[in-house]
Amino acid sequence: MSLFVRRNTHQVTIEHINIGSDAPIVVQSMTNTDTADAIATANQVKLLSDAGSELVRITVNTPEAASKVAEIRSRLNDMGCNTPLIGDFHFNGERLLAAYPDCAKALAKYRINPGNVGKGAKGDEKFAYMIRTAAELNKAVRIGVNWGSLDQNLAKKMMDENRSLPTPKPPEAVMKEALIVSALQSAQKAVDLGLPENKIILSCKVSAVQDLIEVYRELGSRCAYPLHLGLTEAGMGSKGIVASTAALAILLQQGIGDTIRVSLTPEPNSLRTQEVIVAQEILQTMGLRSFTPLVTACPGCGRTTSTVFQELARDVQNFLREKMKVWRHQYSGVENLNVAVMGCVVNGPGESKLADIGISLPGTGETPVAPVYIDGERKITLKGDNIAQEFIAIVEQYVIENYGENGKKRRVVFPIMSP
Repeated sequence: MSLFVRRNTHQVTIEHINIGSDAPIVVQSMTNTDTADAIATANQVKLLSDAGSELVRITVNTPEAASKVAEIRSRLNDMGCNTPLIGDFHFNGERLLAAYPDCAKALAKYRINPGNVGKGAKGDEKFAYMIRTAAELNKAVRIGVNWGSLDQNLAKKMMDENRSLPTPKPPEAVMKEALIVSALQSAQKAVDLGLPENKIILSCKVSAVQDLIEVYRELGSRCAYPLHLGLTEAGMGSKGIVASTAALAILLQQGIGDTIRVSLTPEPNSLRTQEVIVAQEILQTMGLRSFTPLVTACPGCGRTTSTVFQELARDVQNFLREKMKVWRHQYSGVENLNVAVMGCVVNGPGESKLADIGISLPGTGETPVAPVYIDGERKITLKGDNIAQEFIAIVEQYVIENYGENGKKRRVVFPIMSP
């Protein structure tokens, strides 16, 4: 089934990353460190970047935080990490940009929330200062409207106008429209202030799946700006993953969305990188981009009462993710590799043949041997206590032979990075 692709968007370039038009959909994330702690923040940005985040947003909320942004950028450069930094501003962005010019220069993009800039003429002045700073320094801007911090003056005005209609719309419909109007009006103000259209990205984030779909469908039909997708406050664990996937997949399938973030609440003491992996997996399982070799594995049933195939599938997936930190620079096209780890004879041989490389482990009561299939042909049979290590070694050798400099599956890559 072909995808409808929304191609009438402007293309925004943020340093070496292209967003919008026919550029690949970009994955981004955000740190949760105190930005005033330059070492911790730089380390987390590097961790997120290594996981595959192509843009990373950091909070810039205090003078202490703003004063460290240039140092964070410098530390990242020293670590060989060129991932662009986005400054997340609320309430006092214009003061921080004015007081810390090195911060303004070190950031690749500013995120501005129209609902938190300020009210009336004073708010207009603050917004104008941030936009003019971005234009002067050739920075991109995301105008990010949020359900929880919508411009109350605009919302009240639209509610009052709605009440005067012969047939008023439901309040929820007016609020959704207010989100869209806030984004579009703010974008037009930015253009009028001198920021080029190809420096603007829009978002209208809400926390309910159906609301997000409705808002972005309407927003996408009314503008040519690239759109940043994501549920705000998606939640923790499976709830956050399922909600984000449900909303983003529908919109992406319709060609709506140019950059995404999965805003998961981290489990206590868990890595921040989970949200990056989920975002990548949404895009990869939809066939929109490839990031890491996929592992096909059966769910298990009464034929697979041991945990051997589960452990092998886990170990292979972890091995591939870890190796991709190096492989992505050495082996062109390896992210398209498909590996199968199957648990019994029912679907094992068939799925293994369809993968680039697969193994069919014995189920309960089956002969204790594990045939390995390479490019559709049975090549070797493993048995004994070292099946996992031997199969992982076979996978690594397959990558070297097929995606190396002279490998038959090596391909020319057209990355999102411009020359």
